[in-house]
Amino acid sequence: MSSSSTIPETMQAVIFKDTYKVAVEQVPTPTLQSDGDIILKVHLAGLCGSDLHLYRGHEDAGKGYIMGHEVVGTIVEKGQSVKKFNVGDVVAVPFTVSCGSCWYCSSGHTARCASSQLFGTPSLQGCQAEYVRIPLADGCVFHKPDNLPDELMLLMADILPTGYSAAANARALLDGSASFSSEEEKDTSKKKRDGVCVVIGCGPVGLCAISSAKTLFSQVFATDLALSRLALAEKHGAIALPSPELKKAVLDATDGRGADAVLEVVGHEGALLTALDLVRPYGAVSSVGVHSKEIRLNGGGLYDKNVKLQFGRCSVRAFYESALEVLVNNQEVFKSFIENKVGFSQAEEYYDLFEKNKVAKTVFVPGQ
Repeated sequence: MSSSSTIPETMQAVIFKDTYKVAVEQVPTPTLQSDGDIILKVHLAGLCGSDLHLYRGHEDAGKGYIMGHEVVGTIVEKGQSVKKFNVGDVVAVPFTVSCGSCWYCSSGHTARCASSQLFGTPSLQGCQAEYVRIPLADGCVFHKPDNLPDELMLLMADILPTGYSAAANARALLDGSASFSSEEEKDTSKKKRDGVCVVIGCGPVGLCAISSAKTLFSQVFATDLALSRLALAEKHGAIALPSPELKKAVLDATDGRGADAVLEVVGHEGALLTALDLVRPYGAVSSVGVHSKEIRLNGGGLYDKNVKLQFGRCSVRAFYESALEVLVNNQEVFKSFIENKVGFSQAEEYYDLFEKNKVAKTVFVPGQ
């Protein structure tokens, strides 16, 4: 074990108490539990749309655990078997940990690692705290490049790789692959496809999906039920239209066929049905929205379109390098992406505001 300084015995953390209820409490500071762990002193911890699935009670994962799965911080302690990182390194951590060596990790599918755990659940305490324990550090943690501020690096923990994966998986389906492996993804992502992509949902993940899709498709449309988000979608390069106008615009752009690819990032049945309506026959629908309820699909509609579908959680490591390139090349667009930086004392207020769609991307700053 190595350590940079004395770590306090207790810390502040945002605790999930009940549906629509979080509280800031003083809790024990995490300690190393295995030789592969690191302890991170948190610089920034994100509030993500996925946190709302637990906050709203859409997923029953118990109570009393630390929330959050987006973090950038400094390593203050590490286990003896951690070889790739040192105390003092500034890093970002994907929202799920992965070992880097099992069959799934070796295939580039780190989201389904045999040892995978999701931060901000009873099985792995979350990142909205002053310190966080990271298991399997060598298999999942990333160094922060010197040319990126913490605020931008935080996007690499979840939402930018997730947005990129939505676009890249759609490309893979259209190009005849089931999904990208790491090497295939690197090669294909350098070539923009002549085609129309639509992004359903213009929240933080949707904006990341738009910027990513702009590198993979020649034309990108976007829509959201919250019309105030359309201006942000335009800033990221999309032709942003309210739903009633979108279908006509897409049909006009494709000689009546429909979109080549549709990216669904909302996690709601209505958004997925809209995606299936907009996509052309033999087109691709790529969904990264967290669907927690039954989805009722029309089998005849699927049959008639020969549609290709991709669902599920992002394997951050597989898409990390290309997503990072999107971020580095678009820093001017992303530099104002984080709208609110608040202390843990305001967690209850900002969870409520974020849930009601009254604020955009928010991060917690310990000590602020």
